[in-house]
Amino acid sequence: MKIRFFIVAFFALSTLAISAQEVAASAEYIKQLTSNWSGDRFDDGRPNVSDALLKRLKNIQIEEAWGYLRRKGYNNQFEGEWKILHPENVMTGRVLTAQYTPLRPDYEKLIKVTGGKESRDTIGGSNSWPIEILRPGDIYVADGYGRIIDGTLIGSNLGNAIYTNSQNGFIFDGGVRDVAGLLDIEGFNGWYRGEDPSYLTEQMLASINKPIRIGRVLVLPGDVVLANRHGTIFIPAHLVAELVLSSEIVGLRDQFGFQRLREKKYTPGQIDTKWTDNIKADFVKWLKKIDDNELPMTRKELDWYMKDNDY
Repeated sequence: MKIRFFIVAFFALSTLAISAQEVAASAEYIKQLTSNWSGDRFDDGRPNVSDALLKRLKNIQIEEAWGYLRRKGYNNQFEGEWKILHPENVMTGRVLTAQYTPLRPDYEKLIKVTGGKESRDTIGGSNSWPIEILRPGDIYVADGYGRIIDGTLIGSNLGNAIYTNSQNGFIFDGGVRDVAGLLDIEGFNGWYRGEDPSYLTEQMLASINKPIRIGRVLVLPGDVVLANRHGTIFIPAHLVAELVLSSEIVGLRDQFGFQRLREKKYTPGQIDTKWTDNIKADFVKWLKKIDDNELPMTRKELDWYMKDNDY
């Protein structure tokens, strides 16, 4: 029994040591984290959720996405109370994560040495490392544990680098500097906790593409995020396609319901409860009159959903 315990403990410590030697998670580790995803992946292991789905996701309301995820048992996916560079715009993308911690010189030295072994730039600050591996469609999501003073993760220089590499933006549970410069980057957007003129001096990068906490949410690399003026919601990659389609159906149901209420064909009580078979049949007829080009999904997707949900 003692020998067995020793062997288990040995392998556990060995695994911890191997993990500690990596700044960025391996592709195999990310595949384990996102094992429910069955589609294409990037070379770093993250799920490659299609650009087409990311575009459709922009039209989904936070409440609809939240409701879908709750029904699937994901109860801690939303975070709010952000400052936003351009609150009038919506942002969606594939998550690349980074975790920051309070500065500790001996640990920072280890991170720098390990980063050098991973062929990362050790001349500048390590806060540029996640930015250097961003690709189009990514969103840089960083756990800065809410720190603002002496913990500003980017200014206008790194902001330009983020947008150049990702053509997208960032979500920081922490601070930024030079907001005026960030606002000048056309097409760029960001969600953050606060701004301060100080530099990043008392904070250090600890990991890239490993699980992080953003407020109440545990975020995994390869998640997809929907961010708008109402907050941010993080979606497991394997649920994105069904979430988008389900939410689009909810939008169509709302359009139908509003129209029938204006026509006084049904009462609010009839629309705002479980629909009768007659209302369902009316909804199906209403859908058939919509031109295919005006649907948010393909007609094939719509027909599949209706059949699968007993319409």
